Amino acid sequence: MRVAAVQLDIVWEDPPANYRRAERRVQEAAALGARLVVLPEMFACGFSMRADALAEPPDGPTENFLRGVAADLGVHVLAGVPVRAEAGLPRNCAVLASPDGGLRRAGKLHAFSFASEHLHYAGDEGVHTWDVEGLRVTPLVCYDLRFAEPFRLAADRTDTFVVIANWPERRRAHWQTLLRARAIENQAFVVGVNRVGEGDGLRYAGDSAVLSPWGEALAGGAEAEGVFVAEIDPAAVAAARRDFPALRDRRPGAYRLV
Repeated sequence: MRVAAVQLDIVWEDPPANYRRAERRVQEAAALGARLVVLPEMFACGFSMRADALAEPPDGPTENFLRGVAADLGVHVLAGVPVRAEAGLPRNCAVLASPDGGLRRAGKLHAFSFASEHLHYAGDEGVHTWDVEGLRVTPLVCYDLRFAEPFRLAADRTDTFVVIANWPERRRAHWQTLLRARAIENQAFVVGVNRVGEGDGLRYAGDSAVLSPWGEALAGGAEAEGVFVAEIDPAAVAAARRDFPALRDRRPGAYRLV
């Protein structure tokens, strides 16, 4: 499958402006043959803590925008959307819109307490893996990248981890290193999609990347808005795990303090 990472310069808290930017880039990705197009975390508003104003009900305007673009262009679009819950705090979600009108959601697992996210958004209670035209995709959101546990938990059922983010430039080395580590240790593709530009006083350097199960960079770029496309093949995951069977040597029973 051809996958596109769309690195956006997000306009702060301005969904209509971001819809226009995103639609142009998804059109570009579709023209390049992408079947799965990935946008950053909270692509329509930026990483804002004004959840009371910006979080939307399920099937709200941003999810309907994603549905419409996916249907019009015949592609799957995965993007970040703040979504209200029936009770309690909203969730910072990864949302997958499919060409047939289907829509799936997976909430961010770990709220970024350093930025008080836990006061505005609730964490999800499980790791999701979705089948996208035969490609097994596990979505995670930004800060989740710092936690190896959900990646390892889903490794056996995953071909591709997709990490959507608003990851600041000041910690870009962490982003680059952890994306590569997650690919190598789980012998899976990793698609990391970050934003660029400035928002709420922070600068974002992008560094979006598509990495192979060996940690090799297949596509990506820094600093500028753009679309980065790479081919992902589940057979490459199976081959990597067959040829270098590190996952087979795991010993979960020994992972305890003595």
